[in-house]
Amino acid sequence: MLEKADWASLIPHAGAMCLLDAVLVWDQQGIHAISESHARADHPLRSTLGLHAVHLAEYGAQAMAVHGGLLARSKGAQAARAGRLVSLRDVQLHVEYVDLSDGRLDVHAECLYADDGGAQYTFRIEHRDSVLATGRAAVIHPAD
Repeated sequence: MLEKADWASLIPHAGAMCLLDAVLVWDQQGIHAISESHARADHPLRSTLGLHAVHLAEYGAQAMAVHGGLLARSKGAQAARAGRLVSLRDVQLHVEYVDLSDGRLDVHAECLYADDGGAQYTFRIEHRDSVLATGRAAVIHPAD
């Protein structure tokens, strides 16, 4: 398991907006991260109604960023390239709001394609073995 301190410097998200807590497993193809931030009263994406499920796409995107950073570091890079989320496709939300009950979110992301210009991933967010959201996301790496 990789704690947040092991990878937080590899992504642009900081403070309360760094939504993931740890990485359980990762390899060349994908990542399984966990988070309990969804239950925080001070969650930066929470409205007065709660944490809307659409924000689970941000959990998927952050898992993508962590995965890209870990891959870059494994290839000798000192820092991951900046990325911009440019597309969400086939997003399916199985709940309207995220349950605040105890238990972690399991955040899975699988790389479909990656090169120097960007990457495409699928993501899946689960809570207690129930799928909350799935989708595909694309990120580009702007020219320096």
